[in-house]
Amino acid sequence: MASVRGGCAIPLLLSILVLPLTFPAFAAADGLVRVGLRKKTMDESSRLAGRLSEKERKGWMGRRYGLGAGVENDGEDADIVSLKNYMNAQYFGEIGIGTPAQNFTVIFDTGSSNLWVPSSKCYFSVACFFHSKFKSSKSSTYQKNGKTASIHYGTGSISGFFSDDHVSLGDLVVKNQDFIEATREPGVTFLVAKFDGILGLGFKEISVGDAVPVWYNMVEQGLIKDPIFSFWLNRNDEEGDGGEIVFGGVDPNHYKGDHVYVPVTQKGYWQFNMGDVLVDGESTGFCSGGCAAIADSGTSLIAGPTTVIVEINQKIGASGVVSQECKAVVAQYGQQILDMLISQTQPSKICSQIGLCTFDGTHGVSIGIESVVGDNVDASAGLHSDAMCTACEMAVVWMQNQLRQNQTAENILNYINQLCERLPSPMGESSVDCAAIASLPNVSFTIGDKVFELKPEEYILKVGEGAAVQCISGFTALDVPPPRGPLWILGDIFMGVYHTVFDYGQLRVGFAQAA
Repeated sequence: MASVRGGCAIPLLLSILVLPLTFPAFAAADGLVRVGLRKKTMDESSRLAGRLSEKERKGWMGRRYGLGAGVENDGEDADIVSLKNYMNAQYFGEIGIGTPAQNFTVIFDTGSSNLWVPSSKCYFSVACFFHSKFKSSKSSTYQKNGKTASIHYGTGSISGFFSDDHVSLGDLVVKNQDFIEATREPGVTFLVAKFDGILGLGFKEISVGDAVPVWYNMVEQGLIKDPIFSFWLNRNDEEGDGGEIVFGGVDPNHYKGDHVYVPVTQKGYWQFNMGDVLVDGESTGFCSGGCAAIADSGTSLIAGPTTVIVEINQKIGASGVVSQECKAVVAQYGQQILDMLISQTQPSKICSQIGLCTFDGTHGVSIGIESVVGDNVDASAGLHSDAMCTACEMAVVWMQNQLRQNQTAENILNYINQLCERLPSPMGESSVDCAAIASLPNVSFTIGDKVFELKPEEYILKVGEGAAVQCISGFTALDVPPPRGPLWILGDIFMGVYHTVFDYGQLRVGFAQAA
């Protein structure tokens, strides 16, 4: 049994009734195979969903990049988890499996190596009823494999079995491809996911069950011109196209100038060596002696060592979003909570009485949790109320302790605000003042002999619209100890600015200014 353990949440809280999308893929006269991508703009509900569990995030980060035990895999890199957190994933494409082709929306992920989709034999997981499912009986080219596979997460697992069939990307058909039919997707994580499955573009070294990746078979079966694929991610929200993956080479219309290439230093991920990180042209010093980096199309943000990330976020004026929510509760309800405590209101009922929680008989619980039972579910509102309820419950406990010390109301409220300042963000998420973006410094990464610069408008993510818009730092902390670390993960924020080439033939990664 192939098995990988990790912590993962896939909380893309979108409408359950997803309309079918079409993603064109075609082979051009130049011998290149192009797969069109569709981009989903990050929204408030998906952002809030990602902050539900710090434990999940740490479990995923640690196990995925070699920080913990508990991994079962037959591959050489047994400490690498081949699936991760796709909370902020924004780029999707379509593939077909079987003959005739059954279509599935997938994430093309350079940070994993397996292909998996839901199975028609998934009977007992609600998530399977809201996604496309593979029906082996409908395919004339299906071949039974049957070997079991299981991928474990902090909140549940995906389990199923391997099957063999043809996989199509437009007119290109990969024959006899091993893939996982998922028969169990417990919990809500996959229920709310925008995508049906994952198509990994990493190396075989991190493939669950030692399955040959789709990309390897494309090369072995002579389906592409050169053993190269490249990503062009369209970061323009006003344009409908999400970008393209080009198999067999590069499209010169996707980039400007020349690519800077660096060798792959460790097969598994597309990993390479990176030099210094600069903020406003000044060295942070942390990676001046070199750091490892990964180009990861399945990750939206840029993750790096806490030491540098804290410095970057401090210089761009970013603060924890959980701290802001806590302070918002204190500002709006602090005096009311204090007055209710002084009047001997039962502490466990205070947050429900002011409307931030409901009372379950012993303590306050999120209104958002209760609303799931109703007919009309607003996911974003539910998650927001969950955060507000939690902040209220903490404030009640803190104020009780201060009242026992006979502190004045002014001192108590000031103290609670100080505690709010110290609250960490569960996903390492930090927000910035949208009005200050133009004045923020550039952040640069040294790769090969070139400095790759990111402007503020390129590394800040905007969530929501109009007066409700929030601006989120694209930098999040991840600490990986030697020998694998220090490690940086350059996700879609970086790959959207810099066209990225994955050269399997020469084992190198290349970057050039995206067109």
